[in-house]
Amino acid sequence: MQAVFFRFVLFFSCSLLFIEGKSQWYDPEKINKKAGDIYAQAYEAAQDGKYLEAIEKIKAALLLEPKFVDAYLSRAGIYANLKNYNASVNDFEKGIQLDSVYASAYLLPYSISLAGIGKFEAALVAVNQFLFNPTLNEQSIRAGNYRKKTYSFAVDYAKQHPLNNYVFDPVNMGDSINTAALEYFPSLSIDGNKMVFTRRVNNDEDFYESNRLNGQWTKATPLEGKVNTNLNEGAQTISLDGQWILFTGCNYPEGQGSCDLYISYKTKNGWSEAENIGPLVNTDFWESSPSLSPDKRDLYFASSQAGGLGGKDIWVSHRMPSGKWSRAENLGEAVNTAGDESCPFMHADNQTLYFNSNGHAGYGMTDLYFAKKVSDSSWLEAENLGYPINSIDDEGSLIVAADARTAYYASDRSDTKGGLDLYQFTLKEDIRPLKTLWVKGRVTDLKTGQGLPSSVELTDINTRNVISKVQTDEEGQYLTTLPVGATYAFSVNRKGYLFYSDNFSLLKDAPDSVFQKDIPLQPIEVGASMILKNVFFDSKQFGLKPASIVELNKILALLQDNPSLKISISGHTDNQGTDKDNLLLSNNRAKAVVGYFLQKGIAPNRLLAKGYGATQPIANNKEEAGRAQNRRTELAVISY
Repeated sequence: MQAVFFRFVLFFSCSLLFIEGKSQWYDPEKINKKAGDIYAQAYEAAQDGKYLEAIEKIKAALLLEPKFVDAYLSRAGIYANLKNYNASVNDFEKGIQLDSVYASAYLLPYSISLAGIGKFEAALVAVNQFLFNPTLNEQSIRAGNYRKKTYSFAVDYAKQHPLNNYVFDPVNMGDSINTAALEYFPSLSIDGNKMVFTRRVNNDEDFYESNRLNGQWTKATPLEGKVNTNLNEGAQTISLDGQWILFTGCNYPEGQGSCDLYISYKTKNGWSEAENIGPLVNTDFWESSPSLSPDKRDLYFASSQAGGLGGKDIWVSHRMPSGKWSRAENLGEAVNTAGDESCPFMHADNQTLYFNSNGHAGYGMTDLYFAKKVSDSSWLEAENLGYPINSIDDEGSLIVAADARTAYYASDRSDTKGGLDLYQFTLKEDIRPLKTLWVKGRVTDLKTGQGLPSSVELTDINTRNVISKVQTDEEGQYLTTLPVGATYAFSVNRKGYLFYSDNFSLLKDAPDSVFQKDIPLQPIEVGASMILKNVFFDSKQFGLKPASIVELNKILALLQDNPSLKISISGHTDNQGTDKDNLLLSNNRAKAVVGYFLQKGIAPNRLLAKGYGATQPIANNKEEAGRAQNRRTELAVISY
């Protein structure tokens, strides 16, 4: 009987290692005949993919022949195929304990199963033993060195990123969302209360939605409207405001290639019929896995189109003022490799991109990574999410809620209700994005109350990077995200109006609630005025702080766009100090602001600077909160 027939289960066969001081005692030809016959039946079952039946037969063979080394080693291989790595390791070690010389042929698959349960140091020892054999063929050496590289990565990663009591414990999202069919590719609205996902029933993919009410998910139902068809609607992303869905449509009649990106809009009658994104994004190649930035300006997706760094890369297209999408740009070497990258997800912080890759250093197969955006054309090097989120097997896609803690993904874990199910888990702290709040409201005309389509922009005051830039709808409704950890200049702009200015400091003790801010814009007319909330000075100083530049440039643009506009800049203080000192300080501060515009080429006859000291308070000077409001710089229209 050929006793080592299960080696195909164990990835490949290899030469036996010579272990000094030990000799092989096990002889496959001397196994109990009846046990051998049952073992042969197990072989037939395994060849047919009937692994559970094969396991039971091997168990019966072992009852007759307790020292049946091949039975232990073969069952270990079957358990590895079933991804039951704990059972696999146990059987490998029983075989090795019985005859370490004979079992040394299995040191490589044994190391893989050790890595499957996170014992990477032990796996590294085992694979080094395997590679010590001088008679290995070239294929075996390549396979061993590949695994050695992944185990070494895992060991180094663990040293640099201690788990600190982190427990990876994904929770099945339950019967309201998961069924005997396949559920995958989840996406969330900004408040985390609406989930849209893909469900495949009888090979037909459609979109379903579930809403969280009182902490519970409602029974998922197909999206209403025309977005679901008899064709396949695959990977999708819902905009954070819940108004757009972008998705992968394959083999659509009007498609550019095999799979293209499409968009559908929410209407009073459900979701609109899908529209092809267009030829600047879609190509003759494969496009899939869209992810929309929170401000709906950037569309990230995976594609095999020409001009990339590998088979599949992650690309980005920008929404132009016309509403069309720009020609796609490759994200570059910080994100993409000569391998395959896919399943991008841009978090609500608009800075942290999650994706999967088989080209970056990792645990083997496809791992999950994240990269931080520095600017539209620059990214920090991608980082592995680490074990136990990543494993030696393929990892798919991942999304993270605005709270930066709660992650969702699809998996076929042991408690699945049928194939892929959706699961929720808590993300490890060192791989979290920025917690993100949001502000929403309505922009209106101050005089008429009519909604105004406007541009809402959020800028990091210190870095001057635009974090998000959203366009309101026709009624003036807007929603924009606020990542914690910075101070932001918040401005709203529309031609013919003074811009609106505010700031949000989220450096610490950020609230958990949403900001509601309705904004009445003032038409540019004589007497119109505004407080410049993002012009800053040090205490008792009149030199402009660098953080003021964002706001000053807004005023500069206003002056440049309206050549006949003349403005006054007035400085104001609280009542601390003498009247003389306050008057001088406020006057110098107003002059500093005007001086900035003079340096930028604005004509002196369009600018007036005046200080009023503490003579025009707008709040009570008896409390610090009131005094802070009184220390301000204002802009007023002189003529237009």
